[in-house]
Amino acid sequence: MDLTRPLAAAVLGAAMFAAAAAHADERFIVVSSTTSTENSGLFRYLLPIFKAKSGVAVRVVAQGTGQALDMGKRGDCDVVFVHNRNAELKMVKQGWFVDRHDVMYNDFVIVGPKSDPAKIKGMKDVTAAMKKILAAKAQFASRGDRSGTHSAELRLWKAAGVDLAKQKGAWYRSTGSGMGATLNTAAGMNAYALSDRGTWLSFKNPQNLVILVQGDPRLFNQYGVMLVNPAKHPSVKKTDGLTFINWLISPEGQKAIAGYKIDGEELFFPNAKR
Repeated sequence: MDLTRPLAAAVLGAAMFAAAAAHADERFIVVSSTTSTENSGLFRYLLPIFKAKSGVAVRVVAQGTGQALDMGKRGDCDVVFVHNRNAELKMVKQGWFVDRHDVMYNDFVIVGPKSDPAKIKGMKDVTAAMKKILAAKAQFASRGDRSGTHSAELRLWKAAGVDLAKQKGAWYRSTGSGMGATLNTAAGMNAYALSDRGTWLSFKNPQNLVILVQGDPRLFNQYGVMLVNPAKHPSVKKTDGLTFINWLISPEGQKAIAGYKIDGEELFFPNAKR
C-alpha cells in the first residue's frame, strides 16, 4: 500500500489551509477606482511599493467613475480614486467622502483611424474637431458608462453645441464598457474615440488607430483620492485608508507615480498639494 499519496494530500491540504488563514489575516483596504488606473498598469506598479512600505494590501475594484462613486456612497469600499473632480467635490460637500486630495493628472486625446474621414488630424480645438466628426457622420465609440471619461466626452459635445439626444445616430456607438474595451471597439470599427492618454499608451491592439487631436486645455484630466466617510459607514478602515491616501500624496508616493513609464513616456504627472 502506497502511504505517500495520503500523506502528500494531507500536507497539501494543510498548506492550503495555512495560506487561506494568512490571506484572511492580511491587512487590506478596498479601493474603488477607474478602469484607466487599472488598464494603464499603474496599480500593478504602485501597489507593491505601497504594501512593502506600509504592510497594507490594496484590493482594487476597477469600474467607471460613476460606479466607483456609487460603491463608495454605499460604503462597499474604503477609498475611492477617480477622475471627475466636479462630482467628487459635490459628494464631499454632501458628506459621503472626506479627505479628498488631487493626486495626479494626465490628459485626454481623440484617437481615430489613420484615414481620418472627418479630417481632424492636428486640430488644437477639440470642440471644432467633434463638430467635424458629427458633420461627417464618422463612426464614434463612446464608453457610455458614466465614467470620468464618458462625463468628459459629454461635456465636450455640449461645449461643441451638439445635442447628442437629438443628433446621435447610427454613427455613434455607446459601448457601456471600460476604456480598453471601448478602444478595442473603436479599432474594430475604424472609429474615433476619446481616451485618457494612460490607457492609450498601454493599449496593445491599436490596429489603424492613431492620436489625431491633443493639447487642448479642455482635455486636462485630473485624478483625486478620498476616504469614504466613516461617520456614515463605521466599517470603513479609516486608519489604513488614510495611510494609503497620505502615501499617494507624499513625496515618496508622488515620485513613484512619476516613475511609472511605458517606452520611456510618463503616463501620469503628480500634482498633490499637502
